[in-house]
Amino acid sequence: MIRWNSAFIDRPTERFETAMAFWTAVTGTRLSESHGADGEFVTLLPSQGDPCVHGQRVGGPGGAHLDLDVEDLDAARQHALGLGAALVADRGHFLSMRSPSGTAFCLTTGDGSAAPDPITGPGGVLSRLDQVCLDIAPSAFDREVEFWTALTGWPPRPSALREFTGITVPEPLPIRILLQRKDTEGPSAAHLDIACADVDAVAAWHESLGARRVSRGAHWAVMHDPTGGVYCLTGRHPVTGRLPQ
Repeated sequence: MIRWNSAFIDRPTERFETAMAFWTAVTGTRLSESHGADGEFVTLLPSQGDPCVHGQRVGGPGGAHLDLDVEDLDAARQHALGLGAALVADRGHFLSMRSPSGTAFCLTTGDGSAAPDPITGPGGVLSRLDQVCLDIAPSAFDREVEFWTALTGWPPRPSALREFTGITVPEPLPIRILLQRKDTEGPSAAHLDIACADVDAVAAWHESLGARRVSRGAHWAVMHDPTGGVYCLTGRHPVTGRLPQ
């Protein structure tokens, strides 16, 4: 049984402090002390609610990944392996794994019970980091939807747009899961999504903190953080989760 989930911000070691300064600002959090065998992890601590966002120092360009906090780690390992996942590393209290298409995720033993509230930015605009989007090659997309629904036990949530399928994450878990069918073949990846009451207002705030707007869609903006990490601002309301009409 999955009892909590978290989003990980994976950023290059040499620019990690820059990345975390930005992400604590846009999530209204403060950093924990570094932890892990090599001090590679930090937790972004909210002013209320339980932590659900973390940072990890990595080699290479980085990205994002999902942590699933389970009651029985060994049973979760066997379940994931039986569905076609690969074990990358066993750290004792958590397992680093990859899905059949190579999407990184971890199984862990943490938990929580109360998601943080949205934060208020300049001008009173609300936003919330609340989703990990898995970017999947077209040939692997259907298999990945099957894998993630079977791994979590949560049903898929088809979208009006063919390229998106959500996983119905139950309350009170804080991090939504979305699978996006990429336009071209290539390695699987993941990025973070921030729900915004006003996409353009939040984008302008993030730009003032060093982010860069890459493109604008109907209900979203693709952004680069100050280290070049990709994330999206979406028009889902951070309280209701609904898209604008």
